[in-house]
Amino acid sequence: MIDVIVAGCGPTGLMLASELRLRGVRVVIVDKDPEPTPVVRALGIHARTIEIMDQRGLLDQFLELGKKYPLGGFFAGIQKPQPERLDTAHACVLSIPQTVTECLLTEHAVALGVEIRRGCELTGFDQDEAGVTAELADGSTLRARYLIGCDGGRSTVRKRLGIGFPGESSTADTLLGEMRLTMDPEAMAARVSEVRKTQLWFGIMPFGEGIYRVVVPAGEVSEGRTAPPTLDDVKQRLIAVAGNDFGVHSPRWLSRFGNGTRLADRYRVGRVFLCGDAAHVHPPVGGQGLNLGVQDAFNLGWKLAADLTGRAPEHLLDTYEAERRPVAADVLDNTRAQTELMSLASGAQAARRLVSKLMDFDEVNRYLLGQIIAIDVRYDLGDDDPMIGKRLRDMPLKQGHLYDRLRDGRGLLLDQTGQLSAAGWADRVDHVVDVSEELSAPAVLLRPDGHVAWTGDDQQALNIHLAKWFGAAVGSDRSGGPAA
Repeated sequence: MIDVIVAGCGPTGLMLASELRLRGVRVVIVDKDPEPTPVVRALGIHARTIEIMDQRGLLDQFLELGKKYPLGGFFAGIQKPQPERLDTAHACVLSIPQTVTECLLTEHAVALGVEIRRGCELTGFDQDEAGVTAELADGSTLRARYLIGCDGGRSTVRKRLGIGFPGESSTADTLLGEMRLTMDPEAMAARVSEVRKTQLWFGIMPFGEGIYRVVVPAGEVSEGRTAPPTLDDVKQRLIAVAGNDFGVHSPRWLSRFGNGTRLADRYRVGRVFLCGDAAHVHPPVGGQGLNLGVQDAFNLGWKLAADLTGRAPEHLLDTYEAERRPVAADVLDNTRAQTELMSLASGAQAARRLVSKLMDFDEVNRYLLGQIIAIDVRYDLGDDDPMIGKRLRDMPLKQGHLYDRLRDGRGLLLDQTGQLSAAGWADRVDHVVDVSEELSAPAVLLRPDGHVAWTGDDQQALNIHLAKWFGAAVGSDRSGGPAA
């Protein structure tokens, strides 16, 4: 029996499979497409996702193939300078096409031993107390202990589970593609700049090697959104919106997206979970979609692996939905707000001018940006300490950097006192005695996803939290702590 079947080989599925395999879990990814998609829906990764790549030792590869840009203009396209005092060592957006991100994550997954089966569509499944039997389009079946739906907004897994997906249907579509154009670049740039004064959903951006990324509002809403638009569709909309078709020709691919906004009622039914776009869809304003899915996977991976290896404390798997669904709800709200602020209606434009003035206050600018780049996410772990539930940014230690210590995906006790112990959990938690001028707490216990589970200097309290997040200690008594 396989441990986990992941349905969907996008960034979310690849990250989740890698997190599982990192901890010895046997995982198979199935995907209906025979080849990776050439469609570039996402163009960058934000600070929290950059941190995740850093925590797993992947960041150098991403930096080599991407380009750093300052953080500004992400909230509703309102141009403001990057705010001060961002709580991250990676205060930038990394411009990198989704196709490249998927390639790098595929290489990472394969190197860890993840099995990827392309052209292998999941069509249904049944589950029982022991596992899940997945049905494939070719008539074969796969048996696993868990199934994770990372299969996008039209998720087969979610539909088969019968999970509600309430929200708003799309009211406006946008055409998207990569193509060549014949218009003089200077004249094109001037025309694009003029149109974008009123049409914030419009843009033409050089993509390298004579290719341009074209984004233009569609004339009508497509119900299924399964058939891509034609080049003539794009030309007609460019003329309608910008008064010129810019000489577009030779498209590499064409697609469309809508502004539908939906959130799954549940993230889990029995042995089946939803992750990424299968659990939430929203407009692409702020560039949050890919990032949100990868962060979902980063949260679920270590918890599911702990369950499969018999080390999960009671109710650990329940914390996935409890932590990630509120984050998705917040993202849906901020994309709703941004979409309203990008409307051409007079009331929306008045609100946009007001928000723009408020963003001149650095704290407002920082707060709105912090939501989009996800560095302000704090899980409610039932503790008033403001550090508890937040991820810890990378910081210098006397011996290296904090994120260097998180490469293996284990928990971490960073102990500045030298008086604590995690001996009963040494198979799951690294104990590092080191200091940092940037850390105010005497010691912190970090979960494998880098979020703070405990701070302090009391061994008994530490034992309680070690057991809460990492299960019983080796040789423990009934309380979960080390036996006397």
